[in-house]
Amino acid sequence: MSKINPIQAAALNAPVKKSEPAKPVTVKTVVTKTVTANPAASSAATKAVTRKVASPKTDKTKVAKPVKEKTPKLKMERDSFTIPKTEYAQFAVLKDRLAKLGQPVKKSELLRAGIMHLTAMTDAALKAALSKVPAIKTGRPKKK
Repeated sequence: MSKINPIQAAALNAPVKKSEPAKPVTVKTVVTKTVTANPAASSAATKAVTRKVASPKTDKTKVAKPVKEKTPKLKMERDSFTIPKTEYAQFAVLKDRLAKLGQPVKKSELLRAGIMHLTAMTDAALKAALSKVPAIKTGRPKKK
């Protein structure tokens, strides 16, 4: 059986972590006014005091945010290739099939899944699968 590369192995074996949402803290704002003894005094003498009071329902323990592990950023490779139109049309067929199954995908995801599947095959199975694929002329077609 062929081996898969370390990045693919790590992606397959990585555990899925679910983080719990933090509890919301409600804060009540209380506004009090102090009035001077002389009601005819200017409004500048009147002061408004605002303080924030936590409601008694809140939990005073702070919830620590889960620490995310920094995974090394994968470098992407852009490439072009030649593929017959009949095989290219299979992307649409597979995308529709997976959408009906509740798993919409992109063309790149289909290609990556196919490569992972080919990588996991035994040498004999890989050779048999590739013997079914006809060789095609590569390169861009000439303009007429």
